[in-house]
Amino acid sequence: MSRQEIKNQAKWMEGAELELERRSKFLSGLIEKKKAKEHQEQPNKLSVRVRAADMPIVLQDRAFRCARDQLDSMPGKVDSKRLALALKKEFDAAYGPAWHCIVGTSFGSYVTHSTGGFLYFSIDKVYILLFRTVVEPLDR
Repeated sequence: MSRQEIKNQAKWMEGAELELERRSKFLSGLIEKKKAKEHQEQPNKLSVRVRAADMPIVLQDRAFRCARDQLDSMPGKVDSKRLALALKKEFDAAYGPAWHCIVGTSFGSYVTHSTGGFLYFSIDKVYILLFRTVVEPLDR
């Protein structure tokens, strides 16, 4: 191999190394962007599983976030009564009266609900039933 061929090969290797470094930085940047996006989307991933629903998505999302916020604020053991009360108050205040909430790890139910006012879901191992009934004034 001549000296010129060695110099040309060295230049080619140097160029290849620079190109490899450029591509590596580009891919690292893509990976970082993906991780950042996933981190931003993390609050949207609440490990929620909808079991049954007759409720608009907007209300469902509000229930999921309220439940998750309450669960995150409970160190240690889940306080089912506190979680049920918080969801009931949130929905009574936002959407009017007669919301009911049952929270636990094991329960059965059979309820009548208003149209568009029923959600049964779980977060982690906590099951939540949120439903609305019609309130009719008493005739006196």
